[in-house]
Amino acid sequence: MSKEDVINDLYKFLLNYDLDGVVKAVNDVVRFNIDPIEAIEKGLAKGIRELGEKFASGEIFIAELMLAAEIMNRALEILRPSLLSRGAEVKGLGRVIIGTVEGDIHDIGKNLVATMLTVSGFDVIDLGADVSIERFIEAVKEYNPDIVAMSALLTTTMINQKKVIDRLKEEKLRGNVKIIIGGAPVTKEWAEEIDADGYGESALEAVNVAKTLLREK
Repeated sequence: MSKEDVINDLYKFLLNYDLDGVVKAVNDVVRFNIDPIEAIEKGLAKGIRELGEKFASGEIFIAELMLAAEIMNRALEILRPSLLSRGAEVKGLGRVIIGTVEGDIHDIGKNLVATMLTVSGFDVIDLGADVSIERFIEAVKEYNPDIVAMSALLTTTMINQKKVIDRLKEEKLRGNVKIIIGGAPVTKEWAEEIDADGYGESALEAVNVAKTLLREK
């Protein structure tokens, strides 16, 4: 079985909500020593993005999307030791606080970004989903991060990304941190409008943006 076959199986089984199939494919990733980051980006992430688009267009329901997210999280658990071993030589890149903004319970993309940041050598503090503006501010004061990463899947909650940035300015904390935003409705233009430092369309891009911002800091 080729690397492409294994990664394609990951993608196909996730699209069909096949837990057993995904578990078998992800174990093959480990067994055949396939790059786990490539498997995530071209298999799991590709599948979850496609399902996210189907949800947005009304082709599937939230229950189906959440089922796919649970399956993906199970796959990430299996891949975690392999991911950590590959990223073991890269440590101490910086500290990142990450969370989905207030009013938004979706954490699929956020979880994927948090995992990719961790295995890339970042110290990641995951605040979870539906994180209040106050909690973001408290976390910045408590953990003194290099980067604050905020996700929003709903157009109605995107405004809370701006509110967090505005509060950071009020508290005179904005200059201490770089800010990355992401999520299905989020765009580069929105990032510029609200004075974020970066925007990641995918988990892999978010990691690259984070590395670039730290080099500039």
